[in-house]
Amino acid sequence: MGLYQLIFQSQALVPFEEPEQTALLTQCRANNRIHHITGLMLYTPDGRFLEVLEGEQAIVRNLYFNRIVADPRHYNCQVIADGLCLHRSFADWNMGFRIATALDLRKLLSLRPPNELGLLIPRPPTRPELLELLLEFVTASETEPWLEHP
Repeated sequence: MGLYQLIFQSQALVPFEEPEQTALLTQCRANNRIHHITGLMLYTPDGRFLEVLEGEQAIVRNLYFNRIVADPRHYNCQVIADGLCLHRSFADWNMGFRIATALDLRKLLSLRPPNELGLLIPRPPTRPELLELLLEFVTASETEPWLEHP
């Protein structure tokens, strides 16, 4: 079908400390390698996830709608942006990862204050600008133990 990107956010039901983060990333990276999916995951200490998935459209949509949304470790999945794209923004990462602050996410996404569930409400960003900001954010740190590089 074509190269596709999906950007979403969600809220964890339980804290994701280092052991849970490691287990989640191991699972994601193994699955993503098999299905040729690349992407990035940001996690905030208050339990928010912001994730970018890139790959073949049917595979990414199946992963998101049939596995990620159904995962009992989080709730209130919200697609921020999705659509066909010409190239991968995170081509070298099966799943890059970085811990971010809520303020980091607000700055990245030009967001208004959280809604009643504590999740961020985006103003409609243009996807290329958002992806550029995310890439700049994760590559700005010289030493980040969870950021995957090949």
